[in-house]
Amino acid sequence: MKLINEYIEKLIPYKSASHKIWTVPNEERNSILKLDWNESSIAPSPKVAKRIKKIVDRSDFYNLYPSTLNNQLMNLISSYLELDKDNFRYVDSSDTIHEYVVKLFLRYKSKVLVLGPTYDNFRLTCETHGSTIHYVDYNEDFSFDSANFINEISNLKPSLVYICNPNNPTGNTHSKDFIEDLIISFPRTVFLIDEAYVEFSGLSVKPLVLKYENLIITRTFSKAFALANFRIGLVLASKNNIKYISNIINSKNTTTFAQEAAIAVLNDIKYMKKFVAEVLEAKTYFVKSMNRYTSYCDIINGGGNFVMIKFIDKNEKDEFYNYLISKNIFVRNLTHNIILNKCLRITIGTKIQMQKVMSEIDFYFKQKK
Repeated sequence: MKLINEYIEKLIPYKSASHKIWTVPNEERNSILKLDWNESSIAPSPKVAKRIKKIVDRSDFYNLYPSTLNNQLMNLISSYLELDKDNFRYVDSSDTIHEYVVKLFLRYKSKVLVLGPTYDNFRLTCETHGSTIHYVDYNEDFSFDSANFINEISNLKPSLVYICNPNNPTGNTHSKDFIEDLIISFPRTVFLIDEAYVEFSGLSVKPLVLKYENLIITRTFSKAFALANFRIGLVLASKNNIKYISNIINSKNTTTFAQEAAIAVLNDIKYMKKFVAEVLEAKTYFVKSMNRYTSYCDIINGGGNFVMIKFIDKNEKDEFYNYLISKNIFVRNLTHNIILNKCLRITIGTKIQMQKVMSEIDFYFKQKK
């Protein structure tokens, strides 16, 4: 007799990248450049450590569940988003929000359309609940066929459409007008827009949550705000949808430390914006530098704190990837879609960090001449 959920039994797991950085002694971490998970490559605002140190030695809350609705944090988020508090909730990571959205809108064998290749963990979340995933992929040159995408929605009539904007890993971005047209054209389909990298692109459909019931937006503090270890994210939606999501959220799951860290970074928006500007400058430098090697690879540059590199063949990609690993530079080997078979994704850090990466890349290609 099988006891396991039949959907789990058939699942293809989400593949995480190397996490070697957690296996080495602390003193060796500075020798590793971890550019494979799109985390921030520097620490968050110093206000985070200062705020955490103030509470870590206290003994009056470790035995208690966290605050279920932190008013100070809610006020800061409301100011940052320029949205009423009834239009958002903070949750323990955007991945968790995806779980809640699936619970709220999907049923057994519900059809989900994913614009891919994209963040693969969302596919796993849907399949765990028995939903059926359908894909519309970007073209082989990673351009977007909007007419084909719209046609697929018309034919499939999915319960939910997932769009990562900017898309991870291709960097594609979609305008507010385009997404609003989709929302209007397909009122019985929920559009889940993942804005994990919105601070780097500046493109958001946030104002649309005030107008439409079939739109959900997820965001994270893991990228531009550099709080990946704290696991805290946001859901933006209509007041009705926030009410329904609040009904199924386990509101005690966002730790006190995560809440305090989020308060700290939201009190130092200037620090985050300075980091974003530095990443975008380093990205321009890196792309320009990599364009020297177009006989070996193409640079796909879009939104987000990353770029994608497409090599002439898979062997070239694997050789490049293994060389960087030998230099303690970890990048993402993309394998979950056939059109990514020749591709790597590199998180962009600071200018100094990317100059170090570029120095190794220059040496690598020099040896091939």
